[in-house]
Amino acid sequence: MAKIFPFRAVRPSRDKVSLIASRSYDSYTTAQVEARLRDNPFSFLHIINPGYKYQKEIAGEERYSLVKNRYQEFKEDSYFVQDAKPSFYIYKIVNRDGLEFNGLVAAASTQDYEDDIIKKHEDTLEYKEEVFVKYLKTVGFNAEPVLLTYPDREELATIIETIMQDRAEYEFTTTYRDTHYLWNIDDEKVVSKIVSLFDSMDTLYIADGHHRSSSSYLLAKELQSENKNHNGTEAYNYFMSYLIPESDLKIYEFNRLIKDLNGLSKEEFLIRLDAMFRIENRGEEYYKPSKKHHFSMYLDGQFYSLYLRKNNYDITNALEGLDTQILYETILKPILGIEDLRNDHRIEYSHGKNDLAYVKSLVDKGDFKVGFGLVPITTEEMKQIANEGLKMPPKSTYIEPKLRSGVTIYEF
Repeated sequence: MAKIFPFRAVRPSRDKVSLIASRSYDSYTTAQVEARLRDNPFSFLHIINPGYKYQKEIAGEERYSLVKNRYQEFKEDSYFVQDAKPSFYIYKIVNRDGLEFNGLVAAASTQDYEDDIIKKHEDTLEYKEEVFVKYLKTVGFNAEPVLLTYPDREELATIIETIMQDRAEYEFTTTYRDTHYLWNIDDEKVVSKIVSLFDSMDTLYIADGHHRSSSSYLLAKELQSENKNHNGTEAYNYFMSYLIPESDLKIYEFNRLIKDLNGLSKEEFLIRLDAMFRIENRGEEYYKPSKKHHFSMYLDGQFYSLYLRKNNYDITNALEGLDTQILYETILKPILGIEDLRNDHRIEYSHGKNDLAYVKSLVDKGDFKVGFGLVPITTEEMKQIANEGLKMPPKSTYIEPKLRSGVTIYEF
């Protein structure tokens, strides 16, 4: 049974939340980070990039200690305050495309992660886990929730809708043109009801945040071994999560860009492809695939449609039927010689919100030789992969919503 818990969030004061909240650090360009650090003294980026104060690049454990210092300074200056009572938090996002996401910020259990009640569908990198464990152990907080999804429950949706009729604690629109709302739930009866509804669920699924959740789990195991009086109720046994119903997830594809044809000429490459795909030259007409096992390809100023010859490809499990896996098994690995999808510098990824015009522009500029377009993976495919204990290739899904850092913070 899934265990979630209310917690006493550290949150920005109402007048500063729009200034403090930031996107994930990796989503900014260097110029954007510089502008925000220069022009907004309240940005959460000042906490996670503490070297800016000294105009110096700082890395490793020295940086982690300074992150903790900057965070404490924000608390000392009352930019952050901590709620008096353990609470759940309803978080609503209406993005610039008009999509609406309604979810619940709560503490999820590392024990559920270990017991596979919280299911995973992506592999994690050990070195990233090690770095993030050290970071978390030093700073002592989660500032960006892991995105979890659960089966739609009408009773839970009704509770959330009822609470959202009241005035939100926060309501702010970002320069990215997304509007964010937050409601605090500290009524003990409502909190207890929400806990019981999740307790009746057999499974939660990680939608986004595999490294954050795995690192929180590894840190919990480490701190448990160091604590002679460990009893399972300590804050380090949980990690902050944003839970949304499956129907609210929006999944985009990740398109692939390859820098060369592995020594093949264009003609040789097309002949090799013909063994596994029915190929049609679409000319300069944009071709975006519309169904599973269909791919688009942009090569030498021309779009092509690629239809998998299914009689030449066996599908015996959920992973083998996944388009990102099919592309890897039929083209990237055997023809283009790309075996390590995570570390080979010849391949890069572009999420579907950038569309195929972006892929075309990079190929036309000569940055890449060929681009491939895919259809988005479905929620059911993602769940089936997790249920079968399999792992998708990296960059198989680009999932919304994307949350802001620093709106709710979980200390442990």
